[in-house]
Amino acid sequence: MPNSHAAKRTKKRLLQFMLMTATFAAWQCGAQAQLQPVAPTHASGASLGTTTPAAHTIAAAHTQLPQVIDDLPASDAKNMDDATRAQVARGRYVARLGDCVACHTSDKSKPMAGGLALQTPFGVLYSTNITPEATTGIGRYTFDQFDRVMRRGIAADGHNLYPAMPYPSYAKMTPEDMRALYAYLMKGVAPVQQTNRPLGMSFPFNQRWGLSLWNWAFLDSQPFRPNASQSQEWNRGAYIVQGLGHCGACHTPRGIGFQEKTMTEADSNGRYFLAGETVEGWRALSLRSLWTPQDVAEMLKTGRNRHGAVSGNMVDVVQHSTQYMTDGDLLAIGEYLKSLPTSKIDKPMQIAQGPAPVIVPPAAGAASQPVQHATGTPNPPPNLYTSRGGLGYLQFCADCHRSNGDGVPNVFPPLAGNPVLGESSPATLLHILLTGSATAQTVSHARVLTMPSFARLGDQEIAEIVNFTRESWGSAKQQQVAASDVGKARKELEVRKLDATPFETPRLAAVLDEPNAKQLVLGARLNIDTHNMLPKNVGNKLNCASCHLNAGTVADGSPYVGISAFFPSYAPRAGRVITLEERINGCFLRSMNGKPLPVNSEEMKAMVAYFDWMKRETKPEDKVPGRGVGKIDKSLVPNVENGRNIYTAQCALCHGANGEGITNAQGQYVYPPLWGDQSFNIGAGMARTYTAAAFVKHNMPIAFHNRFPLGQGGLTDQEAVDVAQFFSHMPRPDFAPKVNDWPKDKKPGDARY
Repeated sequence: MPNSHAAKRTKKRLLQFMLMTATFAAWQCGAQAQLQPVAPTHASGASLGTTTPAAHTIAAAHTQLPQVIDDLPASDAKNMDDATRAQVARGRYVARLGDCVACHTSDKSKPMAGGLALQTPFGVLYSTNITPEATTGIGRYTFDQFDRVMRRGIAADGHNLYPAMPYPSYAKMTPEDMRALYAYLMKGVAPVQQTNRPLGMSFPFNQRWGLSLWNWAFLDSQPFRPNASQSQEWNRGAYIVQGLGHCGACHTPRGIGFQEKTMTEADSNGRYFLAGETVEGWRALSLRSLWTPQDVAEMLKTGRNRHGAVSGNMVDVVQHSTQYMTDGDLLAIGEYLKSLPTSKIDKPMQIAQGPAPVIVPPAAGAASQPVQHATGTPNPPPNLYTSRGGLGYLQFCADCHRSNGDGVPNVFPPLAGNPVLGESSPATLLHILLTGSATAQTVSHARVLTMPSFARLGDQEIAEIVNFTRESWGSAKQQQVAASDVGKARKELEVRKLDATPFETPRLAAVLDEPNAKQLVLGARLNIDTHNMLPKNVGNKLNCASCHLNAGTVADGSPYVGISAFFPSYAPRAGRVITLEERINGCFLRSMNGKPLPVNSEEMKAMVAYFDWMKRETKPEDKVPGRGVGKIDKSLVPNVENGRNIYTAQCALCHGANGEGITNAQGQYVYPPLWGDQSFNIGAGMARTYTAAAFVKHNMPIAFHNRFPLGQGGLTDQEAVDVAQFFSHMPRPDFAPKVNDWPKDKKPGDARY
């Protein structure tokens, strides 16, 4: 095809009208539909959109650490000579670079047999069978036919492929890599007889003739041309990024014919290459000079780095492809991307500075080391407690991302320096908040961590939280997000408010509307940061919110909703009627192993006022949904050894290998210790097996699946009882006044004394 830019421009003008149908379908089926599964239907019957991450599957047992399974087929052929075997092995790595298995596998028992549904606004495309089966696969393809379909998008029978198969990028493959890939697919993959599903596109988007015109206007089918002035590493990175990695399919802006504006940094449109694009509600950020080569390599290898974690379609890319690339190739990609200069086309982002920390999880039996943070900033934003967005963030986000936005390295990503917040477009942030997100499962991070959808929050609430986070940790030049922007994103993503539970989650932001707002905010702060604010009364490292999740606003997480309506009330453990103040002080004495608050102190009054605010219209005779810690089968007999295994697999990530909790760089506890001198004493309710088991079943681990608001819970009754027996009976402080407990009523069978 002609190389002249003027000739291309003339072609575009002549063909614009003819291409508007076929090329629009091509782009929708390529850039936007790429790797997009058909929207799953949830139990509620509501579609959460095509990019909703699948909820983390809750298995029957959770006693083992997750295992990462490589689903790219290994060599299937027998009796190969050494040269052929080496070529097939090379071809398998080429298939890895091209991420073939992600699109061409719908049933993991039939790898490469196709059938994956790709949803578009105009119908459904299905990936094809690329196993060497002769009748339904590509077993009869000659190498020349294979080369043609990979470089020009023309199948063996002559029909044109939609660019959902990124042949414009694959065209850059070297002849050697193309032959190796052909050898692998023909000799290294088992043949599977599975008929390809017919095209599900509506007229006129099912007309493939326009794709020939599109190819004529925009396709360059020549292999990659190395740049002699650059290093071997740079050229290797450019080859992968431009070709097999097909990074531009999502990260390069589209032109008048919905083609990538450029396929390389070198031509007259090179400033557009990898400069960022919005695809199906996700903002594929600019990759130009984004991070250091080491940061890029870490992100592609592990799915996360000091700046954040992958989301959207990049989760699949990391899981199936980049985590298995050689370190040399990953660093080469980083070297190439670092060399691309930023331009006015790029969207500005705030990038964290300084060396990337090396985080090593503590080994079993070893003492926990302080968590290293990306920014090392100990203080939260100044308006955290004085703005609606700040209080919304505090309630729904800070448990994972922390009040200062530092996150928890190796667990939850930071917000400070996170490119999702640094982007001028809020598209990805809104997408994640409305549909949820899940981390990539990699060899180095096998545990999948899920951020649930916050679609049940109102548009205005989400806008306030988004604006707070972007103002606090994003770019100063970002525009405010309006409730209408959230509503538009919700509609485009086909997301509805989902709230099947009768529990009404209080909103901390609403306290600002009350006449005693200052007192209520103090009450909330005392619940969240009890240890730091009341050091004379807290004898360990716990806060009220350690047990009363999200400041007492989570169903079955010891919520405060309606509680003050039930006091004064009879307490069997005390053998008398007690006041709310006495109940609060009971927690200080037992759960926090400390000293009681003076009843008339400003702090006690603030805590009581906070409880009263959550009372709402509750009457003493009412039953409050979600009150307490939920139910558990108390007939189950604990298995301590099984509990130990569950703790190692599911709890140690946050609470430490030896139950010591996790601290940050300032020595403050991020997640509380579950036993030892800094944990609750034996007089606490959580020291009882079945109380702890009920709490664990309904609330732990967090980030386990898509349950609002923490992704909490997921163990079976038996597993919860086993792990509760294990940690509740570990060494902990004594409680001298225990001799006065249950003076009239029968002592529970699981009491520690």
